[in-house]
This record gives sequence, structure tokens and C-alpha cells, in this order.
Amino acid sequence: MTLHSRGRGRFGLVIGAALGASALVLAGCSGGGDDAASGGGSGDPLVVGTTDKITSIDPAGSYDNGSFAVMTQVYPFLMTSQYGTSEVTPDIAESAEFTTPTEYTVKLKSGLKFANGHDLTSSDVKFSFDRQVAINDPNGPASLLGNLDSVATPDDTTVVFTLKNGNDQIWPQILSSPAAPIVDEEVFSADAVTSDDTIVEGKAFAGQYTIESYKPNELISYAPYADYQGSLPAAANSGISTKYYADSSNLKLDVQSGAIDVAYRSLSATDVADLQNDDAVKVIDGPGGEIRYIVFNFDTMPFGAKTGEADAAKSLAVRQAAADLVDRQAIATDVYKDTYSPLYSYVPQGLAGANEALKDLYGDGEGGPDAAKAKATLEAAGVPTPVTLNLQYNGDHYGPSSGDEYAAVKAQLEESGLFTVNLAQTEWVQYQKDRKADSYPAYQLGWFPDYSDADNYLTPFFTQDNFLLNHYDNAEVQQLLVDQATQTDKTTREQEIGEIQDKVAADVSTLPLLQGKQVAIVGASVEGAVLDGSFKFRFAPLHK
Repeated sequence: MTLHSRGRGRFGLVIGAALGASALVLAGCSGGGDDAASGGGSGDPLVVGTTDKITSIDPAGSYDNGSFAVMTQVYPFLMTSQYGTSEVTPDIAESAEFTTPTEYTVKLKSGLKFANGHDLTSSDVKFSFDRQVAINDPNGPASLLGNLDSVATPDDTTVVFTLKNGNDQIWPQILSSPAAPIVDEEVFSADAVTSDDTIVEGKAFAGQYTIESYKPNELISYAPYADYQGSLPAAANSGISTKYYADSSNLKLDVQSGAIDVAYRSLSATDVADLQNDDAVKVIDGPGGEIRYIVFNFDTMPFGAKTGEADAAKSLAVRQAAADLVDRQAIATDVYKDTYSPLYSYVPQGLAGANEALKDLYGDGEGGPDAAKAKATLEAAGVPTPVTLNLQYNGDHYGPSSGDEYAAVKAQLEESGLFTVNLAQTEWVQYQKDRKADSYPAYQLGWFPDYSDADNYLTPFFTQDNFLLNHYDNAEVQQLLVDQATQTDKTTREQEIGEIQDKVAADVSTLPLLQGKQVAIVGASVEGAVLDGSFKFRFAPLHK
């Protein structure tokens, strides 16, 4: 979501990212040790601003950055990463390890409690994972649990995860992902997404914070949870308020004027460049795992399987021609002032196994567009031109530059005379619903990773029941996804990751465009902002 290396840790088989040199941790970040359970919260309260939107704070009901940003603060996890690193270690667990190739055993700390006073035991852990699988909400992260077979609880502090495929290289990371917040079985429904109001009223929290007041996508007030028993440090502030903005220009003005202390996601590249010259704020950046891409719906795109002119070969040619025509470098430079870089495959550069499969296959072979090649591809498949392509994008979730980005894509496709692009945008909450209902033949998405490994850019996208729900189905790819996730030999695993990218590039399930980095703007007196390879923006270290 990214520079990474793979190695063995205390769990037996662990994926970890060696991001120490890339992680940016501001001086003054509170330490760990015994303070982690003390409650903390002696510093001044702060205000964080964002344009992100919340879909649901029920972990089963959302799979987006805005929702997970809330969950990161208030729910406990079995595994987490310490500030400044992406390597996962136990959080509310005392230990976690493979006890057999297909059994991962977690021992919980004793005496864990939710903020409402309910005991947090292995039963809640089993409940949390079982309900993810049972609900399998189209907006949720249940696809991350595809290798989970069952969860057993031999006693109140022991959890045994039985996995379908042994030697799962990713499982410890999954336990720190959006699929893995531990929820209160006395508050949450076992078979339906629970409303945000029910969760907040039920005080079903045991992370570093509790939610004190909640107006979705307007204002959330957090207070440090005094009885947090995870491994992260206590909050260095006495509380956080998160203010949600519809317009990024107002977000910029408020952080610039000191009306808020932190702006995180998403300011335009022009605004970030402007703020770098303002002594009232500091611009913080960290390792980038975010990617931006176009999704093709294999059922409803031109010549898609459920259109009146269904033709798989013609549909493929349309996707390939689009890949021949996009000019990623132009978008990166002209729209994003090079705060993003061109992305020529499905795994970002810097991750083990990443290649540039799309660069080799499409365009001029060097990353640039090639209209003659696109024309030949369409002619060979018998596709009449111009092809009409309905392309949807979102301007509030993916930042104010999305309009310019997709105007550039439209211009690049149409300049060739091979496409007529009907461009439209929809507000994020409705967008999430529409895209899952096959409403968009082609549309914008972005990805911010759940864990720092190439698998997170492959498995969620290209399994048969992928979260995109774009009806892509390649059995060879699906088998390779299983193979790489359970492959213990580093060299072989990287080769398999490369094969997956090559095969998907030939199919063009999605069209990757750009990869970027994390950016936060903080007031001059604010310390403790951590942007690291965990890709979680945590409030607890922030202080003045």
C-alpha cells in the first residue's frame, strides 16, 4: 500500500519490511516499555483534519482507508507494528507462532477488558474472525481471510487458527490488517454489519483510544483508553478530534492558519508544494505504498460478458489498447508534480518480486504511449473505432487532483482517435455502492496497503472472488497466488510473484497508473507524527 524484505522472525515465518531508513519518525515520539499500559494522555489535545470518508467502523463492513484510520485507533489487534517499522509483533497477544505448518497459535495477555468493562477473551477473538467470514460483506475485507479454515479456543487465553494452506507467509501480517480488529461479541452482531451508533454507544473499544462522540464524516472525539494493554506506547496527548472536510482547500487553509494541528489525506500536489515554503507548518513524508489504477469490469465494459456485443477477444483488445495509450509519466509530472511516479506493474517498485510487466508489453516498450500499436491491436480483433468507454472517477476520496488525473486519461485515450471517453464522477459513499453493483464499466480506484508485502497487491485483486468484484477469473493466476503465499524459499517466491504480474498484465484486469508516498502536514509545534511502513497513521504519538 513499501519497500520490503522478507525474513524469519520470532513467529517462525514472518514477513517484515526493512524500512528503518525510509520510515520517518519525528523526534519526541513517546517511548514504549511500561508506559504502554499506563493510560498516558497528559499532553494537550490535538485536532487532525482529513478529506477521507468513513464507510463503517464495523471491521466487517468496510475496506477503505478512511474507515480503517478509525479502527486503528480504537480496536485491539493480535499483532501490530511498533512505530518506525512494519515488522509485526504481538499486540494484545503474549506470543504468536506456528505450532504446526497449518496451525498458528496465539496466547492472549490475561485480564484484557473492553472499555465497557466486558472481558476480552479468546471467545471474542474467534467471534471477530468467524463473523468476518460469515458476513462476507461486499464492502468488507473478508477476502483477506481466504486461507482461514477454522478458529479454536482451547481456553480463555488461547486461540488456534487452522489454515487451509500450510506455511502461510502472510498470516502474521493478516492479523494486523483490516480483517483483524478484535471486537466485543456482546455488542457486535454475529451475522450482520453492526451500526456505528451501536458500537459507539456500546463502548466496544480496547485500543489506544475510545470514541467519546461521533458524527460520521463530520467530527469524532477520541480519549485515551486508560486500560489499553497492547504493546504500543500510551497516548502522548490527552485526546484527539478528527475533523472531516469536503474540500481539500479548506483543509489546507485550516492547517496553515493553525485552526487544526495535522492534515492527513488528501491535499493536492500543488498545495503540498506551497506548504513546503510555509514556516508555520512542517511537511512530513514517508515510504509510499499507495497506488492509483483503473478497474475494468469484465461484464459491463465494451464487449464485456454481459453486454449485447459480448466478445472476450474484443474486450481484451480494448483493455490492451488503453494500456498502449496511457502516458503515466505525463500524469505524474503534470498533475502530481512528481509526488507520484509511474507504475508499470501491479506490485510497486521497491517490493521484492516487483517487475515492470506492463512497460514491456504495451506502448512503446519504454513506458511511453504508442497510438499505432493500439490501433493495430484493435484492428486485429475487429473492434470498430472509436470505442465508447464510460469511465467513472471520484473526487472527494482520492483527492482534488483526481479530476485533472482523469481529464488527462480521457485526453490521452481520445487523442488517438481510437476512443470516445464519457467521464463522470460520483460522491464516495455512493461510488462504493455503485461500483459493486456493476454500474461502472471502467472506474478509478486507489489502494493503500494492509501489510507490507507484494501479496497485498495481488491476492485481494486477482482471486476469483476478489474485492474488486470485476469478474476477472484466471485459474492459473489463482493457483500461483496460493503457491507464492505458502512458498518458504525466497527466490522461488519472488519468481512466482513475477509470474502473477506477467499473466495479469497480459489480461489487463486493472490498469495501474501511479504509485505515491504518504504525506502529512503538521503545525510547527507538533511532534510525534509517524509515517512508516505499517501504513497506519496512529494518533497516540502526536503531541505539542
